[in-house]
Amino acid sequence: MPYSFKGKLFKLMTQKRRLPNGYVVNLEIIKHPGAVLIVPFLNKEKIILIRQFRPVINRYLFELPAGTLARGEKPLDCAQREIIEETGYSARKLTKIGEIFPVPGYSTELITIFKAEKLQKQGPKMEPDEIIRIHPFTKTQIKSLCQNGKVKDAKTICALNFCGWL
Repeated sequence: MPYSFKGKLFKLMTQKRRLPNGYVVNLEIIKHPGAVLIVPFLNKEKIILIRQFRPVINRYLFELPAGTLARGEKPLDCAQREIIEETGYSARKLTKIGEIFPVPGYSTELITIFKAEKLQKQGPKMEPDEIIRIHPFTKTQIKSLCQNGKVKDAKTICALNFCGWL
């Protein structure tokens, strides 16, 4: 399948597809390698959110740590790498708690969500293009942030819901 655009992160393609009702549509599809999102539990009462600058929207967002799968990388391995990179903690226990398609209208991206427990401080190993600060929050604080519109990242909201924190 020819791509209209092929970048480092994803590929854009157009494709005709016949729907189950017989109608033919012209789709614009972003082929994405998939990603992970991690809910890092410092203890039963606190999790870590990161405040990350997102240059595409030119603003900071509160998010849970996440990252894109490298070619051939398993979601669990990616989660282990990303939690260290973005929070400076490693997790002795990672449990898969769900999967989401964040934008199925135009992207193949599947995000696997992990709960991280038994964290150990390592020191962050951020990429040069990542501007991140970590912030521990209680469940009450998280609910307040969400109710006040301070958490706008859809994947984070989904993962917090999977954990029963919303």
